[in-house]
Amino acid sequence: MGKRRRLTKTPSRPRSMTRALLWTAASAALPGAAHLRTGRRWAGAAILACHLLLVTALVLGGLALRDNLVLSTTLATQDRWLLAAGIGAFAVAVLWMTVVVHSYVITRPESSPLGRRVVAGVVVAALCLAVAAPAGAVGYVSYTAYDVSNSLFSADPEEPHDDADPWNGRERVNVLLLGGDAGKNRYGMRTDTMIVASIDVDSGDVVLIGLPRNLENVPFPEGTALAERYPAPHGFTDLLNEVYQTIADDPTLAVNPAAADPAADTLKRVIGEAIGLGIDYYGLVDMQGFEDIIDAIGGIRVYLEEPLPYGQRGEYLDAGWQVLDGREALWYGRTRVNSDDYSRMGRQGCLIKYVAEQADPATILTSFRSLAAAAKSTLRTDVPQPKLPHFVELAERVANADMETLQLSPPQVNTAYPDWEHIRELVREAVHGAQEPASDIQQTPAPSTSPGTGTAPESSPDDLTEWQEYTGLPEPSPTSPGRQVGEEATALDELCP
Repeated sequence: MGKRRRLTKTPSRPRSMTRALLWTAASAALPGAAHLRTGRRWAGAAILACHLLLVTALVLGGLALRDNLVLSTTLATQDRWLLAAGIGAFAVAVLWMTVVVHSYVITRPESSPLGRRVVAGVVVAALCLAVAAPAGAVGYVSYTAYDVSNSLFSADPEEPHDDADPWNGRERVNVLLLGGDAGKNRYGMRTDTMIVASIDVDSGDVVLIGLPRNLENVPFPEGTALAERYPAPHGFTDLLNEVYQTIADDPTLAVNPAAADPAADTLKRVIGEAIGLGIDYYGLVDMQGFEDIIDAIGGIRVYLEEPLPYGQRGEYLDAGWQVLDGREALWYGRTRVNSDDYSRMGRQGCLIKYVAEQADPATILTSFRSLAAAAKSTLRTDVPQPKLPHFVELAERVANADMETLQLSPPQVNTAYPDWEHIRELVREAVHGAQEPASDIQQTPAPSTSPGTGTAPESSPDDLTEWQEYTGLPEPSPTSPGRQVGEEATALDELCP
């Protein structure tokens, strides 16, 4: 007998459309499965290997980025990485859909009724959409980050940038935080919220310097068009919160007319000159947009020792622990019902403290779309793109650091006739001087008597606190959250419930 030739049997196609679709679905979850089933071993092994390598790379990349905020922010704000992520996601989606379609082609029965082929086509299309969805999400997030980064932040910093020394040797970075009150029912914008955050770049400790909106006789930098138009000592007769709109109405008065926002840039320089502190950057948010930002991060939790009234319809925030949504947080920081500008300033400092402590990175990531939309429509800043990763790292330190406030408000400052040399000395001591513990005046619990009622306790003038001398009230210290009295910076932990 002659030698028998040994034949290798090639796996056959599945005999039913149902089995073909099951193998196609398996290939959507584990690319290469259908190719191995039909005997295409080299192709199936290669597709499966590529898939496993991609999954491994994504897992290792996620682990590497999880605890590295600087690297994560760098990738999320640099155009080349955002472009690479978008193109990569698109390429993976196309290849994956190609594998799904080819898996169906090689597993479908050679002949089947038209109705079954139509149903199978719908199922395969659905599988393609399913595998393309994650890539589409990556592409959308990449585009959104690219759009926000290029809309809000300049790619070209005014000074050289070195990642090894991002703050150019400075021990502190100073940022002017502005809140504008622009609205449909009013002309222009007044910056009713003006807070300078001086941040220690090593420890993250912060001193918040609050400037009242009604400071008068603000000095302008020498040699500027503003100083020539409004010469000292009483040239500018409006309040500090009108400087922004003054520049917006007449950009020729701007210190740097070429700036992205000449009015905000000029206000930054004016305030820096007035308080004797070099301000590096500014951030301006429309207060109505602030509402959207708070909603995007899931609200903030605050404690109110007594109900806080607001609005013109008799509304109020209940006493006790409350989670405030964007609208309520906005009113918490803006209301002056049964209150005043300076109490409002104090609550705004508390808001900054609460947001810094409670803004959860995981929540920010899950709310990225709404947060990005709110920031793009309401935020303006001169922070350059290369600084963003380092600001994120700094923000992480701030969340776990000490936060103090110095409010340039009565009784420590006369807003109608401010002594700017004295103000500069207060700021210098708060930022650079040794920080002393809060005074006993500010730690003394307030009696149950409501503010504005009764008279000061019977005692000699030497026994009265600074707050009692200023107000004539019996309370030895303010009862409003965040309200500071005295010429020393005070810890916000003691002022904010």
